[in-house]
Amino acid sequence: MALKAVLLDFNGVVINDEAIHGRLIEELLLEENLRPNPQDLAEYCLGRSDAACLRELLTRQGRVISEGYLEKLLDRKAARYREVLTTLEPLPLYPGLDDLVYQIRAAQLKLAIVSGARRSEIEAVLAQTAWSNYVELIISSDDLTIGVSKPAPDGYLLAIEHFNQRFADLALQPTDCLAIEDSFAGIEAAKRAGVPVLGVAHVYPYQMIHRRATWAIDHLYELSLDWLKPYYESGTSRSQQISA
Repeated sequence: MALKAVLLDFNGVVINDEAIHGRLIEELLLEENLRPNPQDLAEYCLGRSDAACLRELLTRQGRVISEGYLEKLLDRKAARYREVLTTLEPLPLYPGLDDLVYQIRAAQLKLAIVSGARRSEIEAVLAQTAWSNYVELIISSDDLTIGVSKPAPDGYLLAIEHFNQRFADLALQPTDCLAIEDSFAGIEAAKRAGVPVLGVAHVYPYQMIHRRATWAIDHLYELSLDWLKPYYESGTSRSQQISA
């Protein structure tokens, strides 16, 4: 077993935009004459796709949701998100990303984004980074059946499938990958796909992340891929803390 690919979550790992998404979802609910509940937003939206989040929030308030209705809401939110991005200078990217991408390139690993965000949102952010060309694969909510979301493993399994289709000699297995996640739903999705997962305590307290992930760190900039070599070389599977 060897580390061959790094699979990054997006919201909460690449960009610190959870508050933006929360505000935009609240705006949508208000426009639909519904009252936002912050507790519901935290419980049903963190780490999940907008489709899964909105479907749950609307259903809980008695709305009957057609696919067409949901798509219109998602399109409105995605357009507003891209508008918000144009007002941010600089983008609230997490410290350590540039160094992580450098480590990935130096180790000749594949790099993918595996996220419940819309592809247009991901591409809008990546276009403003210095390393977007090194992202070889994006798996977004647009690539999955509408409503399918983390903690389901579908996005991670699809990323591995696409890498193997694109690179015939890669022979990528879930255990050859490293997922980097910040949410409970994302960590569970990676684990259900058989992918070792590094949890970053960007949103939840460190101890809560540590109990769920294979490894845990407080900040992305703390990560050195060299720390993981013994794990992948030995094939050991156990939860542990990464410390500098």
